[in-house]
Amino acid sequence: MTDHQAAPTYRSEVGEADAALDQRLSDELDVVNAAATVGTPAARELTVRLLDASGELAAGVSGWTWGVAAGIGMTWVDEDARGQGLGERLLADFEAEARARGCTHVFVTSFTFQAPGFYEKQGYREIFRWQGVPTADSDDVHFRKEL
Repeated sequence: MTDHQAAPTYRSEVGEADAALDQRLSDELDVVNAAATVGTPAARELTVRLLDASGELAAGVSGWTWGVAAGIGMTWVDEDARGQGLGERLLADFEAEARARGCTHVFVTSFTFQAPGFYEKQGYREIFRWQGVPTADSDDVHFRKEL
């Protein structure tokens, strides 16, 4: 920049959920990611849902696969259906599809007030934790499982 050129000005807009912004960021990052991982197919979403006899959602998991990695973003089991093995079934189905897509490992996070013990029982090992997230007396625990 020369002495005669003014620096560009920018303004901040702070807000809440913004689907259009999320989509734009995702699209822009897809370009960067594709350039950095030539020959690797783009990330794909991966979901598993378990429905009860009436067709209502009893449990679900959503995440992604990309290259040799899979990640779980959210896992939920209806309170009335807990303790019936639905969580184990969700993970088994998710992991089977991740393997079929060429993944060799899965990542997941769980707050200490959620279900870290559940993931450990399913063969996930803690790789690190952020202490004091989201509250001073809880942690964000990160896990990995080899498939």
